[in-house]
Amino acid sequence: MAKKLIGDPIDRIDGTQKVTGSARYSADVKRPGLVHGVLVMSTVANGTIQTLDTTETLRLPGILAVMSHTNAPKLGGMDKNKSGETASDRVLHVFQDNLVHYNNQPIAMVIADTFEQAVEGASLVRVTYATEPVKPGLPTSTDKPLTPPRLPRVDDQVDTTRGDVKKGMAGAASTLEATYKTPTQFHNALEPHAVLSFWEGDKLTMYTTTQGISGYQKRVAELFGMPKENVRVITQYLGGGFGSKGTTFSQAMLGPMAAKLVGKPVKLVLKREHMFGMVGSRSATVQTMNVGATADGQLTAMTHDTLAQTSAFDEFMEPAGTITRMLYACPNLATTHKFIKANVGSTSPMRAPGEAPGVFALECAIDEMADKLKIDPLQFRLKNYAEEDPHRNRPFSSKSLRECYQQGADQFGWSKRAKQPRATRDGNYLVGMGMATTVYPVNRGESTAMVRLNTDGTVRLETGTQDLGTGTFTIMNQLAAEVLGLSPDQVTLGAGDSKYPEAVGSGGSRTTVTTGSAVTQAAQEVLKKAKKMAYSDKKSPLYAVAEAEIEAKNGRLESKSDPKKGESFTSLLKRNGNKPIEATTLSKSGAEKETHSMSAFGAIFVEVRVDEALGEVRISRMLGNIAAGKIVNAKTAKSQILGGMVWGVSMALHEYAALDTRNARIMNPNLAEYHVPVNADIRDIDAIFIDEADETVNPAGVKGIGEIGIVGTVSAIANAIYHATGKRHYDLPITVEKLIG
Repeated sequence: MAKKLIGDPIDRIDGTQKVTGSARYSADVKRPGLVHGVLVMSTVANGTIQTLDTTETLRLPGILAVMSHTNAPKLGGMDKNKSGETASDRVLHVFQDNLVHYNNQPIAMVIADTFEQAVEGASLVRVTYATEPVKPGLPTSTDKPLTPPRLPRVDDQVDTTRGDVKKGMAGAASTLEATYKTPTQFHNALEPHAVLSFWEGDKLTMYTTTQGISGYQKRVAELFGMPKENVRVITQYLGGGFGSKGTTFSQAMLGPMAAKLVGKPVKLVLKREHMFGMVGSRSATVQTMNVGATADGQLTAMTHDTLAQTSAFDEFMEPAGTITRMLYACPNLATTHKFIKANVGSTSPMRAPGEAPGVFALECAIDEMADKLKIDPLQFRLKNYAEEDPHRNRPFSSKSLRECYQQGADQFGWSKRAKQPRATRDGNYLVGMGMATTVYPVNRGESTAMVRLNTDGTVRLETGTQDLGTGTFTIMNQLAAEVLGLSPDQVTLGAGDSKYPEAVGSGGSRTTVTTGSAVTQAAQEVLKKAKKMAYSDKKSPLYAVAEAEIEAKNGRLESKSDPKKGESFTSLLKRNGNKPIEATTLSKSGAEKETHSMSAFGAIFVEVRVDEALGEVRISRMLGNIAAGKIVNAKTAKSQILGGMVWGVSMALHEYAALDTRNARIMNPNLAEYHVPVNADIRDIDAIFIDEADETVNPAGVKGIGEIGIVGTVSAIANAIYHATGKRHYDLPITVEKLIG
């Protein structure tokens, strides 16, 4: 008897390797003749390199070369340094000139026989600069804001207006204006970026840390000016990505350039401090919200104006206002987006780019307006519930947000919440409860998958996807197995390698949506071929049985009305040439993108305890109730939501980059001083999924869940702190100093 395939908490197929330490990540891979590269980073934020003295370095034993702008291989594709088409195409710094655009920019690489020799050699490189004035960025910048040419998602307008905002505000019984600030935050996945590169003639192989194997392959080939077929990219395991490894940053090119320079395999692993600049960051933002509502709680008008920070040499706009456009039934609404340029490393996607900072502002403003009107925050949200998308004027493919509100409120005990802030105390702690809506759009790209039903009844699945550590490989097997009526352990997967069919990058919560749909469609095509073989075969028990009457179950094809009438895949194939049945399918968006609005929705509930004297915040309970279409694997899905909620704790209470505005240098580039949550910070945390069937959203019937966990958690925590203390906080993170100040 096959296991239930979809929805059960099935163990991950890579679990044993990870817990036993036998999993080999990119930095663990070895190669004969391997040598090591270590980067030299700039110590100024704006200027040019005048001299780069490597004399002492080259005297050391084991030093093979120092690669810099003076001797780096020239790249034929650098005229396409940034295509500007996607958020993944960032401008790279790969030693093609002597310009410095930000502090901690890579400017040279020491290559040596051992890692230790390379580290020592890098410490001895001496650099002089001609410096220029520094643009420190938000919040101190006085530069005129610029309007971005586009937002990262091609279907999102930069600025929008509907109705008459001025008239809507004039008709409001109560209005609110508030400004919310979010800081620069840096990617700190457990696994630093790493790449092992080696050349065999004109062919390049790279073991690397990437969220997008196929995109990485294309980008590297483009910049080298070579056919993509000559570049092979392998990511067997990934220790977290969260957006940073979705973008092809400078190390992706510096590794193979160094390998070409010295004619040996080169391993380049970034130090923790190197990740504070060269591999992306979440933009700092200043967001102004204006909200108007009637006395009984009906929104009349709203504006959301975002000012974000981007780098001086590149452009990425944090799309913070996009959720405000569609979440509530507000007739008069306007959103704007502008950025200022600064001498910082590339700003880029970080888990829920746009939504995480934007919903913090939106849901805190909604909460404050509810408080001004003396309306329960949950009831205020229900009062302004959008039955259809008011921005696109389209129905939702599915929306179970009411159920998320209701079930979450019942389980969390929301009805017991004190109406007034500062009303509940437990010893030294003020106790507060807060909630927020969470939402994330369904993003779908293009992916190809190959499914082959073998003559022994097993299945081979191949697709060039990667597993960020979230369980992607496991659920791809589940999806193929579900269609073909098999147990997941009867499916073997080929993935994590660019030699397999091209797949979308794992960003924007789109892997299962896109690649999962490709797997589902390819498996459906195989099943269709098998059914046709059966009902066309006079020797089959299913001969002349209607295709719709045949189903796959337990490794067999059988009649739905008479399960005894059927046969195994093995016997069917053996009688019909003993050859596998195979299908390769390209999956991409269809008409649903133009006819429906598609998002996952949820509600986050939080209880906090605040020691007013010490400024200590303890989050005692967190609950996420999520509606995200079909849940393929309950275990991996819940882990995704919990992980996102923990990141919400980090964003609300811990993370920020301390900037020295004199030289735009980050002063806390390490995990000792750049704080993120640890186990002691997380207590009672849970996530529950609402059953939601969506036959419109995509063939797999799924919605993304990688990012929705963080989105509403940040504002739910801020709202809970207000309920506990009676004081609103508009500037993240909410630290001890701000609580007692």
